[in-house]
Amino acid sequence: MNFLAHIYLSNDNDFIKIGNFMADGIRGNDYLDYPEQIKKGIILHRYIDTFTDANEIFRISKHRLHERYGHYSGVIVDILYDHFLAKNWTKYSDESLTSFVFRFYQSLEDNFEALTPKTQRILPIMIEQNWLESYATVEGISKILFQMDYRTKFKSKMQFSVEELEAFYDDFENEFTLFFEELRNHVKEKLVELNEI
Repeated sequence: MNFLAHIYLSNDNDFIKIGNFMADGIRGNDYLDYPEQIKKGIILHRYIDTFTDANEIFRISKHRLHERYGHYSGVIVDILYDHFLAKNWTKYSDESLTSFVFRFYQSLEDNFEALTPKTQRILPIMIEQNWLESYATVEGISKILFQMDYRTKFKSKMQFSVEELEAFYDDFENEFTLFFEELRNHVKEKLVELNEI
């Protein structure tokens, strides 16, 4: 899953959200250097990624893209699934997406010193371009995918995956809905294990 889903699944704990959000940049046992709640966020992030990679529904979405995008297909599906979470936000939260996103940006700014250097660098751009809320539209997702493609020096061709999104929109959305229900249930169990519910 991509940023929005990781943050959403963090049980409204600011420090677990922060750990979950920046976990990709924290390798191996380096997570032990962080405060307890941020550590839990990193552990939760890794759990979500492991569950996602093994999930049959996620694999169906990924397989649809694999021939054209190879090992980037999983990254693309992560982003597409965040689109469907943002688009259908009111199904999953009583709080508006705008409010949820603003509160998260604020918590990152309030805890700037706790962030990884990479997260500190991207934060101003993320807030200025409002990445998280932009996921709700195909246009916003298109910009994100272009940026991801740019980072690979256009080797990934990720920007073109909007074509598959539009061609198989209902299929991707149905797969996301089924997958996300499974993921939410498993994450609840993990949060109990982490003593966060």
